Amino acid sequence: MKKLEIFFINNRKTLISIILLILISLISYFAFTEYKKKQKLKISDQYNSTLVEYSENNKEKTIKSLVDLIYKNDSTYSPLSLYFIIDNKLITERSKINILFDNIIDEVSLDNEIKNLIIYKKALFNADVSQENELLDILKPIINSDSVWKSQALYLMAEFFYSKEEKQKSKEFFNQILSLENANQDI
Repeated sequence: MKKLEIFFINNRKTLISIILLILISLISYFAFTEYKKKQKLKISDQYNSTLVEYSENNKEKTIKSLVDLIYKNDSTYSPLSLYFIIDNKLITERSKINILFDNIIDEVSLDNEIKNLIIYKKALFNADVSQENELLDILKPIINSDSVWKSQALYLMAEFFYSKEEKQKSKEFFNQILSLENANQDI
């Protein structure tokens, strides 16, 4: 007991510093967590109010707000904002939509499969007007992975070539789907 008491007396400053460091760390962690929650709530409110206020009369305001939400790089509301823009044809310039897709793909912290889904949606969005190499470049991260979206990406490429009357290339992509272990059975 005496040795323990002497240890605490001799190391009092060090022990107090360690305890203070732990307390400051805990307080900082909880404050940061609370800050993140408030930010998420603010983004959620902005998204919801933008959708509620949307009308033909205030398209520009809606576009500005949704693009702002995309660049907030939120894992939930950035993709939702982009999909709302596309579904309602608020921005029709393909290059601008692709820039927004790229921001979400490159900047937003997403689960790998969600990111692959967004890449696939970008390819679908561009499939009608893209050249072979452009579409392949978009889909390359999915095709070169073991993603659950791989069979869908291969199917898109097969259909792309089939629509261009390039039956041999189409067949090659269909064969790749057949060789996949986890291919989508509906395809």
